[in-house]
Amino acid sequence: MRTTVRYRLIALAAVALLAASVSACGTKKDVIPPGAADPDKFLFEKGNAALEKKRWMTAREYLRRIIDGYPQSLLRPDAKLGIGDSYLGENTPESLLLAANEFREFLTFFPTNPRADYAQFKLGMTYFKQMRGPQRDQSETREAVKEFRLFMERYPNSPLKPEVEVKLRESLDRVGQAEYQVGVFYFKQRWYPGAIERLKMLMKNDPGFSYRDGLYYYLAEALIKIRLDAEALPLLERLVAEFETSEFLEKGKLRLAELKASMANAGAPAAAPPTPPADSSASKPATDQKPQ
Repeated sequence: MRTTVRYRLIALAAVALLAASVSACGTKKDVIPPGAADPDKFLFEKGNAALEKKRWMTAREYLRRIIDGYPQSLLRPDAKLGIGDSYLGENTPESLLLAANEFREFLTFFPTNPRADYAQFKLGMTYFKQMRGPQRDQSETREAVKEFRLFMERYPNSPLKPEVEVKLRESLDRVGQAEYQVGVFYFKQRWYPGAIERLKMLMKNDPGFSYRDGLYYYLAEALIKIRLDAEALPLLERLVAEFETSEFLEKGKLRLAELKASMANAGAPAAAPPTPPADSSASKPATDQKPQ
């Protein structure tokens, strides 16, 4: 509920910001040289120059004039992306919402444009820049994950793919850290079933979680606490095998050695009980029987 209200407030502020930007565009005097052969190109170059200098509103003024005044211009798609980049560069809650709108509109109006992959990447970045700490609501982080995954699905051969992979991993780790911290909290509160459930779910949903060394360790310890040693053993083995350095490595090695020794002792065959001495009376002939 609070997230919905927050987005409504941001949307209202964004509309106000957009109105102010449009108003500024309307008051700017015409800077196109008289008789210019390619006025759209002139505006585009001016807009890009302003972007490079991080003069975000000025850049939008130039680029918006291409969108509004030159419907046949081949530069309209790039101008649209430039406007989105200007909002993204401002990096405020309101401007990020406007940036997302620009990139979504680009993908709607120009889905086959050669720069559609760029628009999809930047759309993900509008949410990436809003990600919160692991202890807080992760709605924006999950939106970033969704948009980056959509990029990977739609543009597997894009030159932007390595950069998107990095951002996707960071986004997934942020979601994973939120779950991981809850699992560790449950462990420290000695609610081992709750810790096991959380940490197992994280391991299933995100096998590449960057902080899985801690995940392996705490999940193994929780399993040991409820006497599921056989299930804990492979987790400790993975910790040792996958990580050369980790704050959990030495503790994990010690616990692994203890676990293996304990399981070996438990699995050893029990010693045969000592043979009782023979009963000498059983071998004596009966003396109280009468002969036949």
